[in-house]
Amino acid sequence: MNIIFAVIAAFFAGLAASLGLGGGMVLIIYLTIFADIPQISAQGINLVFFIPIAILSIILHRKNHLIAFEWKKMLLPICFGTAGAFLGTYFANILGSDLLSKIFAVFILIVGAMELFSKKKD
Repeated sequence: MNIIFAVIAAFFAGLAASLGLGGGMVLIIYLTIFADIPQISAQGINLVFFIPIAILSIILHRKNHLIAFEWKKMLLPICFGTAGAFLGTYFANILGSDLLSKIFAVFILIVGAMELFSKKKD
């Protein structure tokens, strides 16, 4: 029965991610609450989950001429993004799963409040 819930959560997380709606939050919430996986591990799984979705999105958007992908311009962001991922992992391990869970909960509340109370610009 757990595999069914995992497949359903992965489907909705992938669907939300492909639409740009924050599928990572769906996946992290599922992994921490329902699968009882520690926050640090859930965030690591989320990062690994993001890689094939990002590659597929780049391929599809490039095919439809929605983005111009120039390797020379992307090299610097890729390097800094990779370094940031390693630094983030290092600091996440220092903070520990309990504190990281609380920080993530506050982040979710702030983002939710901003979405509810912010004025949309035309």
